[in-house]
Amino acid sequence: MKARDLTIGDISARTGLAVSAIRHYESEGLVHPYRTQTGQRRYVRADIRRLSFVLIAQQLGFTLAEIREQLEPLPSTRGPNKSDWTRMSRRFAKVIDQRIATMQRLRNRLDGCIGCGCLSLETCVIYNNEDRAAKSGPGPRLVLQDNLDD
Repeated sequence: MKARDLTIGDISARTGLAVSAIRHYESEGLVHPYRTQTGQRRYVRADIRRLSFVLIAQQLGFTLAEIREQLEPLPSTRGPNKSDWTRMSRRFAKVIDQRIATMQRLRNRLDGCIGCGCLSLETCVIYNNEDRAAKSGPGPRLVLQDNLDD
């Protein structure tokens, strides 16, 4: 074992993750420990950053598949550097901005029409005359889109 390498217990203590969670993230391809001659897992310090990124991204609502896609281009022996963070944060910021816009539309329209008429039969003719929303696709189109022309 190299002096800078960490055991799964070290990683658990540093990240606050249960050992079982770290093993799960390993099985998902998010961290790549190596095995000693006796079969024990060993992690590099960069794995602390990788797992921290996983935790933050999950809190933002990203799936493990989306997170893995962001981490795959990185060498397994290092965490994200400044240019990596910039690339990943731009993509995530775009998705987050889209989610914020959807949430704002939902908040602003929640007590009115949500595109299917079930909450606003009297005003449906105003918001969704002749069921224009159906032409944009299934589901609550007036929440999912800025307007029916999108």
